[in-house]
Amino acid sequence: MSDLAERRNYDLRDEIKAYWSDRAATFDLSPGHEIFSEDERTAWHRLFLRHLGRGDGRMALDLASGTGVISHLLDDLGFNVTGLDWAEPMLERARRKSTDRNRKISFRTGDAENTMEPDDWYDVVVNRHLVWTLVDPAAAFAEWLRVLKPGGTALIVDGDFVSTNALEQLFGKLSAWGQRTGIFKPDTPIHSREMMETHRSILSRVYFAKGARAEAVVDLLRNAGFTDIEVDTDLGEIHRAQAKNWNFFKGLARKSQHRYAIRARKPDLA
Repeated sequence: MSDLAERRNYDLRDEIKAYWSDRAATFDLSPGHEIFSEDERTAWHRLFLRHLGRGDGRMALDLASGTGVISHLLDDLGFNVTGLDWAEPMLERARRKSTDRNRKISFRTGDAENTMEPDDWYDVVVNRHLVWTLVDPAAAFAEWLRVLKPGGTALIVDGDFVSTNALEQLFGKLSAWGQRTGIFKPDTPIHSREMMETHRSILSRVYFAKGARAEAVVDLLRNAGFTDIEVDTDLGEIHRAQAKNWNFFKGLARKSQHRYAIRARKPDLA
């Protein structure tokens, strides 16, 4: 890689880190980020049990852990959880939340594309809404394979938030119209125009700038050495629970998106 390309990647990663640091203050106010009902918590538990089983003290790495939402779900199921994030404001809130809830979750600073974690250390690696932001997903997936124990499992929860279909566009417009006219409450939190422009700029330059389709993620996982890959699009229980916190059309727009969970395994030594 040329010096120019290395500098460009560094700049983009730096922008991404700064953006999520700014988002930390309001991150837990958004449905789809924090969990606002026991129904949603139960739905997430069922998804994790379906692909990971119970923790039973097994080691779990939550990448781009943010304020610790996924880390707490894994802790609920009995995993020994480490949360890794490179935005210190996110980590500050995650540590505070863990202390308030009397959880023993380790949160530390780290890069999901270069974790600096030991080889063959974790039983599971989990992340939510991380892959679409990656600058170099091939390198990231190779890194996740490295830190997993032989036979270990990676679980990716993500989606294509770029190439919207006609239904999603229609429902999105109706939701925005309803908010402008006062029929619906505004989505929370309301971000500044500058922050929204920063988000659009970042999204235009990441690897999945045209959308993180499940099939493209699967190809990269397979090329990294993962096997037994399964794409699960049955996330309706989670989405229905989240939709109770949105207006009718926002819920329909969310349901129309290409969202998925992908489970992949590191080959066993045998």
